[in-house]
Amino acid sequence: MLSSAGARMDPHRLACAALTYLAEPDDAVLGTLLGMCEPAEMVAAIRAGRLPERLIASLADCDPADRAAVTRAMQRWRIRLPALPDDQSLAALCRGGVRLVCPSDPEWPQGLDRLVSARPYALWLRGNADLAFGCMRSVSMVGSRAATGYGTHVAGEIAADLSERGWALVSGGAYGIDAAVHRGALISGGSTIAVLACGVDHPYPAGHADLFEAITDDGLVISEWPPGSRPTRLRFLVRNRVIAALTAGTVVVEAGERSGALNTARHAAELGKPLMAVPGPVTSAQSAGCHKILRDWSGSCVTSAADIAAMLASAGEELPGPRPVVALRPEELTRDDLDLDSARVLDAFPARGAVGASTIAVRAGVDINTVLSRIGRLASAGFIQSSPAGWRLARKAYK
Repeated sequence: MLSSAGARMDPHRLACAALTYLAEPDDAVLGTLLGMCEPAEMVAAIRAGRLPERLIASLADCDPADRAAVTRAMQRWRIRLPALPDDQSLAALCRGGVRLVCPSDPEWPQGLDRLVSARPYALWLRGNADLAFGCMRSVSMVGSRAATGYGTHVAGEIAADLSERGWALVSGGAYGIDAAVHRGALISGGSTIAVLACGVDHPYPAGHADLFEAITDDGLVISEWPPGSRPTRLRFLVRNRVIAALTAGTVVVEAGERSGALNTARHAAELGKPLMAVPGPVTSAQSAGCHKILRDWSGSCVTSAADIAAMLASAGEELPGPRPVVALRPEELTRDDLDLDSARVLDAFPARGAVGASTIAVRAGVDINTVLSRIGRLASAGFIQSSPAGWRLARKAYK
């Protein structure tokens, strides 16, 4: 990441770091544009206040509301330019155990790519573990901050047992259930990952400063927000999609009907990940959210680490140990390797001639943002190519 002198960072990494300052995570407009161009190109466009001509041409056929959304987004990103550190200052942030992991890095967890346009621009990390390796065999456990003795006991016991079975535990670092999960993993000598809604150099809650230090010994404290960032209520909710995407499945231990843990559970369900909940006393309001998951969201009832391991095994996880996943390069992808929306978009292209994004959206039966997010990926994989009249199929698409 840094040079041997510790004072430089390559342009791609600088751009990824800059985006974490200029835009809030899960910015749908930026996520879509990053599917069509590189981070460095996007940062240059923000500085210039104008998109590259090829992107402007791609947006020409979009709905006026979508083009207006891009204009508004550029304005809000440019407002933050004065607060963006210079390149040397950005590089200097990667010291004292802090490092930056970008989507193109070997340490990038592939599960985050399932977020598509909501994928993080980069992650700031503090700790000694390898993020991609740690997430290969991991489970997220979340729950109420105002946990009862029952909830903290169950969460700690299950986390410790899962850790002894070789699972890494991912949670949000908050009081209550999150803390019990992290401590259960640490007590058993396992690895745990805390996903924060603030900078990794800003322990929040402050009472968990020692806990976060302990986590970094064999685990990680990670965040989408750059060092120095403070938490906000919305940032906690935005952060939850990362907790769900990082792991093989999500377990909710004690959550009220309005608990933020249900937001994490919803993300897990939307991503197609196994969703589990620990039941509680029917008289406890702190377990009402768990019962809702079981009753209305088709969640699975679990009461032990063995139950959770069995659920993840049935979902395709291999119990004996982590198995490296080999990612296909874009040029190696075939039609059978495409996700459902990418396949729909590709099938909507005519056999001959070029079309615009809005025409493809109508033919594919998806929204324009989905089309824009898939066009960049299909182009990088060699299925389509740009032309003066729009996008057209490339030779690979006919194979």
